[in-house]
Amino acid sequence: MFDLANTRIGIVGLGYVGLPLAVEFGKQFPTIGLDINAARIRELQVGHDSTLEVAAEELRQANHLRYTDRAEDLAACNVYIVTVPTPVDGYKRPDFSPLIGASTTVGRLLKPGDVVIYESTVYPGATEEICVPILERESGLRFNADFFAGYSPERINPGDKDHRVTSILKVTSGSTPEAAAFVDALYRRIITAGTHRASSIRVAEAAKVIENTQRDVNIALVNELALLFERLGIDTEEVLLAAGTKWNFLPFRPGLVGGHCIGVDPYYLTHKAQQIGHHPEMILAGRRINDGMGTYVVQRVVKLMNQRRIAVMDAKILVLGLTFKENCPDLRNTRVVDIVREFGDYHACVDVYDPWVDPQEARHEYGIDPVAELKSGHYDAIILAVGHRQFREMGAKGIRAAGKPNAVLFDVKYLLPAGSVDGRL
Repeated sequence: MFDLANTRIGIVGLGYVGLPLAVEFGKQFPTIGLDINAARIRELQVGHDSTLEVAAEELRQANHLRYTDRAEDLAACNVYIVTVPTPVDGYKRPDFSPLIGASTTVGRLLKPGDVVIYESTVYPGATEEICVPILERESGLRFNADFFAGYSPERINPGDKDHRVTSILKVTSGSTPEAAAFVDALYRRIITAGTHRASSIRVAEAAKVIENTQRDVNIALVNELALLFERLGIDTEEVLLAAGTKWNFLPFRPGLVGGHCIGVDPYYLTHKAQQIGHHPEMILAGRRINDGMGTYVVQRVVKLMNQRRIAVMDAKILVLGLTFKENCPDLRNTRVVDIVREFGDYHACVDVYDPWVDPQEARHEYGIDPVAELKSGHYDAIILAVGHRQFREMGAKGIRAAGKPNAVLFDVKYLLPAGSVDGRL
């Protein structure tokens, strides 16, 4: 039933996760990448990836890969891999609409013997509780009799050119022992780092969601320490460097926690925990701390401005960086917007400059129009929010050139020497 030699793969979703995966499978198997964004398909067909995850040469090497925005083009596939986003809504509740839509699409294409593999981050049980019933309903087929499922969580780190999809060990799982063996063998064909086969889909789901929950809690601890040390008049980085001389001290740093993983995944786990009557105190406390860091940064900057008798209302503020992390165009769930909005509440005039972002995407997602170039001697305060290499190359002198002589420079990312800035976390 499971024939690796005759595998024909359909990848549903060609974003930061789906495209690198499609490219690697497309080097060995007949592969079709589906995305509902027709503009995304057109750019890939001419050999360009606007996410900058896959180079043009890598796209050319995927000889067996083609792209489409029409679901019916995947009808001949027998393995479907779903890599759509799993965001949260405005109330921090899991938003399964992309996953439900993808499952509906795949369900209408399913044939006896097909395998559906999910890579999207969910809580333990979601694949079999939410996705599989949709597949059954749309296909009229029986789960684990006519079709099978697998779960192999994505581990993509956007913008990271050292840790790529093939060089990161992959967790795999399947809905039956035979399906699990097939899913594992399929991924072993492209993952040079190897695979780890979990005993069940639920175990694999849980493993993924706690990866980023653990990071979130650790960063929250360091953020809280930064709040404490500021009141004590101690430089946080000095403390962390001193503590880091011990071999087992974890090298976390304070900052804004956004992105499609760390700032989102914990809410999937807490949602499931609350469903079964458990109140996840530590996870939610960490989320509260991290979600409040943008407001805290603004409070620090406003205090520094007041000390210099710079009025905040109508002040000209420059925020350097909008993406959720350095050297990457990804705007998903960036918490830099919290700084922009908080200054807006003070009726300050905020400019955002980021050489990595697509201005149209920034406008569409957040209503922000980034400035195309920096003005000299224009700003009352400058917040270095993202550690892009361009900002590092500018250095403190280059960045200060955009400010007035008395301007406040606040470094969120520890990108500049402590003595060259007026404040930092």
